[in-house]
Amino acid sequence: MKTQTDILIIGSGISGLSLALKLSRFCKVTIITKKARRDTATNLAQGGIAAVLSKEDSFDLHIRDTLRSGDGLCDEEIVRMVVENGPARVEELIDIGVRFQREKDQQEFDLGMEGGHSQRRVVHALDLTGREIETALLAKISCTDNIELLEDHLAIDLLLASKTAGYDGRERCVGAYVLDRRSGRVETRQARVTILCTGGCGKVYLYTTNPDIATGDGIAMAYHAGARVANLEFVQFHPTCFYNKKTKNFLISEAVRGEGGVLINSRGERFMQRYDSRGDLATRDAVARAIDAEMKRDGAECVFLDISHRSRSFLRERFPTIYQTCSENGVDISREPIPVVPAAHYMCGGVLTDRWGRASIPNLFALGETACTGLHGANRLASNSLLEAVVFAHQTYVFIKKNWESIRALEAVTVEEWRVNKAKSIEEYVLISHNWDQIRRLMWNYVGIVRTEKRLQLIRKRLAPIFEEIRDHFFEYLLTPDLVELRNLAMVADLIVRCASRRKESRGLHFIKDYPRRDDKNFSTNTVLDISVEEGG
Repeated sequence: MKTQTDILIIGSGISGLSLALKLSRFCKVTIITKKARRDTATNLAQGGIAAVLSKEDSFDLHIRDTLRSGDGLCDEEIVRMVVENGPARVEELIDIGVRFQREKDQQEFDLGMEGGHSQRRVVHALDLTGREIETALLAKISCTDNIELLEDHLAIDLLLASKTAGYDGRERCVGAYVLDRRSGRVETRQARVTILCTGGCGKVYLYTTNPDIATGDGIAMAYHAGARVANLEFVQFHPTCFYNKKTKNFLISEAVRGEGGVLINSRGERFMQRYDSRGDLATRDAVARAIDAEMKRDGAECVFLDISHRSRSFLRERFPTIYQTCSENGVDISREPIPVVPAAHYMCGGVLTDRWGRASIPNLFALGETACTGLHGANRLASNSLLEAVVFAHQTYVFIKKNWESIRALEAVTVEEWRVNKAKSIEEYVLISHNWDQIRRLMWNYVGIVRTEKRLQLIRKRLAPIFEEIRDHFFEYLLTPDLVELRNLAMVADLIVRCASRRKESRGLHFIKDYPRRDDKNFSTNTVLDISVEEGG
């Protein structure tokens, strides 16, 4: 089955939905999402959007905080562009229907404080900001012409046109092969422009705050198609994931520390000041490493986040979801500390893009956590991710609108439909689940918060036969969603290890014991991987 659309957006988070609304004013947009439309990282985001919205704050302060967090790898021009566009993008969300929390007089925003920020600048909807944004955007999408949203459609690979004039001999992206999860049929979906908004890759690690969809699909597809990717060694581990075996992936927002929460070890001692002069409001990389060190020193399974000095009424009002979830699992946060552990949370690297969101393959764009834009550098500043998503969605809209006539005039191309050949149905799920589990455990143990040269060498050897087996499965068996995700997960794991192996210094989220200091002389640039170079093409 072949279909044609103007714009194909892969993913239904904040970047994809906000972009679709703008593009629908002058072209036809198809959004595909591999599960339900609400199954996104956006929907789980608790904290909010960092933007300069108070008289006490300034663009320069937000820029300074972002650069400091990024530890020397941010693109300062990109940082300035994103920060200065923040207030306008927040206002657009309000116009769409997003209800951010305001002070009692309803005039000023109730701005939150988070680690790494020097001012209160996080606009939020209590601890349900992502859900509020996702709900408003989906409501707007549902009554907007020119937008088709398809659930249960999983992108497999990007479609590339033959090398054509006007692109320096390069192939251009013309859509994607897409698996309809319900029918099992692979569709050929062609588009003039394809936009990857597939989120991150937290499921490559054993412990993560990410939803199950976060298998690095966009990064894997883009790299496989020949796009450049960068900085995949910078995996942000959120310091405070709720430590409870019955509750999966539940995040304790950084805003809890912003409202006075303090970290204590198993002996009841505050410890952050020993590791960082900013104490409990240090950036995430510093806090995660400090917690990791305390747990290893004490042999403890977790540390604790204590905000019990705040009143019950304040906690129930400011953190309703956190309060209720902890309570349901036997923790009264108004009377006792919350057990927490670090967990893989955010990928600061991704598909390398320019200020318009363009990848290195013509007519392919990447937004949100899928992209490496230059904003985050070696470590993302808290609540800059939703900001990046809406700002770059607008940048991409501006570029496509300006160039729409030339894009629409591109010659039509013929692409082959997906070939099944002699593939057979996979009958033993263990062939997938065993490899999935092995990859995640190896990544957690060998490429986690603290790394060593020896561990990086060992994991490459241990992953090699697993990758070979997955490649065989991919061609032997009929495609299933699990098999596609396993292939993507394996590819992203390999890319993370390769990037980590190349950066022989400690910077931001990448801490390697063999090289404990930052080395600006040799490693002050992005770690870029290009399949044509890696494989000698």
